Amino acid sequence: MNERYERNIGSITQAEQELLAVKRAAIVGCGGLGCYTAEYLCRIGVGHLSLFDGDVFAVSNLNRQLYSLETNLGKNKASEAKKRLLGIRSDLSVEAFDIFLTEENAGELLQGHDVIIDALDSVKTRLLIEKTSDALGIPLVHGAVDGWTAQVSTVFPGDFTLSKLYSINGEPARPSVLPFTPAFCAALQAAEIVKVLLNKENILKNKLLIADLKEHIFEIIDF
Repeated sequence: MNERYERNIGSITQAEQELLAVKRAAIVGCGGLGCYTAEYLCRIGVGHLSLFDGDVFAVSNLNRQLYSLETNLGKNKASEAKKRLLGIRSDLSVEAFDIFLTEENAGELLQGHDVIIDALDSVKTRLLIEKTSDALGIPLVHGAVDGWTAQVSTVFPGDFTLSKLYSINGEPARPSVLPFTPAFCAALQAAEIVKVLLNKENILKNKLLIADLKEHIFEIIDF
């Protein structure tokens, strides 16, 4: 057994650990949610990560984005995430795409993955990757944050949960985001991702988990 993952065993089996090693995950967005999610998946042993983000780090990212540093302001988020992850696992298969997904490129870039992760703050792009993941037959794990609140759902082909949550014309105002909320939300997403990759039960399919960290309220809404 690889010593790196010995503390995983017991919560998952050795066979499941080996299964994670051949799985491929696409993370769309490498800001507050995406960097934490990428880190969790890297450390648990997922074999390949594709990172998508055309944005660069800005001063306003320093309060909450794990890979945002004073020394890398102005540098691309996906490329900086790749550097960090290879410092954790030099054997990780990881690709950084310094681009935004569009109608024209999403299908080609997202095909061949076992799961797609929504770590975005754009409704338009969220609905695009839901549409794309449905066409490709790939499950999508959604996460979103606002202030003290996080929400997570797992969308399988045919579900269109995000289309029920969001309107194409309903781009929200720029939310407040505290440092700990993305980390918490990403942990929930990572747990869902691992359950999806390992075909485990109790997945948030056709459900939305909402967590209010200020009031300590957790609620699951059924669709």
